[in-house]
Amino acid sequence: MNISQAIEIGRDLFYTTLLLALPALLTSLTVGLVVSILQTITSIQEQTLTFTPRLIGVGLALIFAMAWIMQTAVYFTVRMLAVAAGVTH
Repeated sequence: MNISQAIEIGRDLFYTTLLLALPALLTSLTVGLVVSILQTITSIQEQTLTFTPRLIGVGLALIFAMAWIMQTAVYFTVRMLAVAAGVTH
């Protein structure tokens, strides 16, 4: 395995990790933004008001995206096993 192959594997790993985290991150960002706007409008500054909806939203997003997340993770694993099988000493 040469340097360019190792860099390509690292790039693929980083890209796949970002894809797998995307549903949770986008949901957390969206719910947090909406709750912050509602808190600003109503002047309610309760800490649990920001945490609870975000936790529920991320949980639901992960449940709905679980099939896609698993499919992407399995596809990545199969690609990496194929690369590992092709490596010669």
